[in-house]
Amino acid sequence: MSVLEPDAVVTAFVREFDAEHPNPETLALYFTADAVYHNIPMQPVKGRDAIRQVLTGLTSRMQSKGWEVRHQAANGAIVMNERIDRFRSGEKLIELPVMGVFEVRDGKIAAWRDYFDLAQWQAQQ
Repeated sequence: MSVLEPDAVVTAFVREFDAEHPNPETLALYFTADAVYHNIPMQPVKGRDAIRQVLTGLTSRMQSKGWEVRHQAANGAIVMNERIDRFRSGEKLIELPVMGVFEVRDGKIAAWRDYFDLAQWQAQQ
């Protein structure tokens, strides 16, 4: 089986959020065992199992309304995208501009860093 190029890995991962309730088990499969997920305003999460737990919490509290990738660029193992992440929490629609940086190793995400305005996120809760 061939390994996907980094750009294709990130695109496939983001498309998982087209589903209202992305499956955290499926999402976790995109990551290396030693991956790091860091929402920059918060503490980093280390390891596939810890990332799965964070994504389980997120997907249990909110419905995804899709992530719109405005721009995406890849240079070797590094993929960066500018996105609008959309979620529904109760009756509220949350739209959050995000800049994501992904490091891909052997067809899996080894690092994922999202940069966003925490105050903007909190104001929409």
